[in-house]
Amino acid sequence: MRIIVNGQQAFGKACLEAILEKGEDEVVAVYCAPDKEGRPVDPIKEFALEKGLEVVQPANYKDADVLDKMRSFNADLCVMAYMIIFVPEEARDIPTHGSICFHPSLLPKHRGPSSINWPIIGGATKSGLTIFWPDDGLDEGEILLQKEIDITPDDTLGSVYFNKIFPLGIQAVVEAIDLVRAGNPPRIAQDDSLATYESWCRKADAEIDWSKSVDDVYNLIRGTNPQPGAWTTLGDLEVQIYDCEKTSGNDGKPGEVTAVDEKSITVSAKGGQIIVARVKPKGGKKITAGEFAGSQRIKIGTILGG
Repeated sequence: MRIIVNGQQAFGKACLEAILEKGEDEVVAVYCAPDKEGRPVDPIKEFALEKGLEVVQPANYKDADVLDKMRSFNADLCVMAYMIIFVPEEARDIPTHGSICFHPSLLPKHRGPSSINWPIIGGATKSGLTIFWPDDGLDEGEILLQKEIDITPDDTLGSVYFNKIFPLGIQAVVEAIDLVRAGNPPRIAQDDSLATYESWCRKADAEIDWSKSVDDVYNLIRGTNPQPGAWTTLGDLEVQIYDCEKTSGNDGKPGEVTAVDEKSITVSAKGGQIIVARVKPKGGKKITAGEFAGSQRIKIGTILGG
């Protein structure tokens, strides 16, 4: 088939690499977001140019000249691999077989832009990814295929994405293209009664409430590690918490430091404690919690988030 790859960043580049490496289809154009002044060139653009592919960077997909340009490629399929610009029906339907899109959750659950963070924050033990036929709704189109992954108690946002969803997503994109090429690919309607939607996971969502259960606190920290980074306060100083582990026992008030050593500090929450290993004070670099405790003279009885 003649394929348009529309994506960005490392995942878009990796999908483009996989399609080219398989060599069964011809990539006739690579679409990506417009360049931003002062920002590095998008990896997918850089790679596409290295391979001699035509790169198109429209600000929207509504203008007549943008649509005419897309028609000129006579594409059979558009593969959307990590998109931030809405593509309307008129553009999506230009390729003979339309467009397919990657989304990192098991739709219809976790529609929206931070769909890897929220399952971890919510304590889910499974998530996954979906390749679907996008419509004008947000992540609401018919499903082509899905892949499930396990979320272990030690997983973070980083490990779930980079170790699980990223490599599995590349495989799924290639498999989805194979299904379209073979003819009569699946189009399974999403069950809207099961749908959930969450917006961006932002800084305000990542503030730690030490009065909540230790499970909730632990899940928030790992579900926002590395972005946007769970945070608390020490007096007027904001500090983000990254690597940690959960432990039983509770002999302190919410947010109270109950132990300090050279590497870590232990903080109380409801029903247990969090052993904090790595932090990042506002304006500083990531350091061990032990270093932070020493620099801020944290001792047993110090209250975080108070």
